[in-house]
Amino acid sequence: MGRFIEGCERRQALLLADCVDDYVGEENPVRVIDVFVDELDLATLGFEGAAATGRPGYHPGTLLKLYLYGYMNQVQSSRRLEREAGRNVEVMWLTGKLAPDFKTIADFRRDNGEAVRAACKQFVVLCREIGLIAGGTVAADGSRFKAVNTRDKNYTPGAIRLRLAQVEASIERYLDKLDTADRQEADVAEMRTTRLNERIEALRQQMRTLQAMAHEVETAPDRQISLTDPDARAMATNGKGTGLVGYNVQAAVDTDSHIVVAHEVTNLGHDRTQLANMGRQAKDATGVEHLTILADRGYFSGAEVLACEEAGVTPICPKPLTSGAKAEGRFGKPDFLYDAPSDTYRCPAGETLIKRTTTVENGLVLNRYWSSHCRSCALKPGCTTGNERRVTRWEHEHVVEAMQDRLDRRPDAMRIRRRTVEHVFGTIKDWMGRGHFKMRRLPNVGTEMSLHFLAYNVKRAIALLGAPGLIAAMRG
Repeated sequence: MGRFIEGCERRQALLLADCVDDYVGEENPVRVIDVFVDELDLATLGFEGAAATGRPGYHPGTLLKLYLYGYMNQVQSSRRLEREAGRNVEVMWLTGKLAPDFKTIADFRRDNGEAVRAACKQFVVLCREIGLIAGGTVAADGSRFKAVNTRDKNYTPGAIRLRLAQVEASIERYLDKLDTADRQEADVAEMRTTRLNERIEALRQQMRTLQAMAHEVETAPDRQISLTDPDARAMATNGKGTGLVGYNVQAAVDTDSHIVVAHEVTNLGHDRTQLANMGRQAKDATGVEHLTILADRGYFSGAEVLACEEAGVTPICPKPLTSGAKAEGRFGKPDFLYDAPSDTYRCPAGETLIKRTTTVENGLVLNRYWSSHCRSCALKPGCTTGNERRVTRWEHEHVVEAMQDRLDRRPDAMRIRRRTVEHVFGTIKDWMGRGHFKMRRLPNVGTEMSLHFLAYNVKRAIALLGAPGLIAAMRG
């Protein structure tokens, strides 16, 4: 066996004990975690201090280091972190060989949510100060994450109707089997009849429960109830029948460094109201006077585009095609040219559409334009099925047109958005094992995501500067 490298004998006595620091190299990320947490003003960030009486507790810095190490190494469970503290040399080095129990670890994450989120923001500030974040352009996106709530424990009007229909069909099926059992031999019929009656009664009880739940759902503010995690909501995904019960996580990522500069967790199933919010957060985090934000068409909203402009944020977001005219082979709105000085439209036939009415819909002031020559127009079959073609224009339509012009001038904008932000969510979901959150309720889930994004940003900064370089920048 002399041809192989041999390890040391397990029972061999050592004259001098090994130093734990020898097992942690200079390039090891745990050294970055240690320096980053030590440089934080934990009391200012809001971490709870030690109790005035009773047994001394663990320093919040120690538990923050433990969590940050866990999230950087795909260990998010408090019970698994407890085990790592007793067997992992890197964790022993990081915590000074302290081994808190899982409840202490879990309580720290639950009780220090705001402080954890502040620490995540502080690392973004650090990246800005050392020059990792240029702050000119960010890419925004949202992704659905599973909550600790199965679809069977989530109730919506549609889900209840479907389940009631399934229960009724099951009862009918068992009643048919009951009729068949009555025609069998007496002893067999008695056994089957008893069993079938029990199942029918259980289904009827389930139906009564669903009917009671239907009343509660109708009175709920958003007509939806989740039993395990009350804040989780059913959300549709791209695939048919692949909806999940969870949360919508928003993130804004710097296009140069790929560092997440802002994030937020919501339980809305869409992104339409998040563009201005993420733009403002990203602008504050990067500290720039003017910021460009790239987003997909799911973020488009005229009101949100206007809010971005007012906040000093320049949005670039494709406008979805909601009209069916193009799909049916007729002229679309882009075929009608607007003339601002005269406040009129020019149609493909060369006629002028003038403003006829002004209405307010969903808080938006809308002007409608049409021509009185449509009925005799030779292009009418390819334009409209009504008496005349009406074009609707929002009073602030010019901001949407300006954004479309910016998008036309930057044909690579959506490609940059995809390669910047989408892999962030893919990476974090892989770290989670494609599983669900460990905690319940919206604030606690927000704490979890802050730890995920903080771990992601630390890894990204190490990739850019190296561990020694980042440590030197933090200490400098």
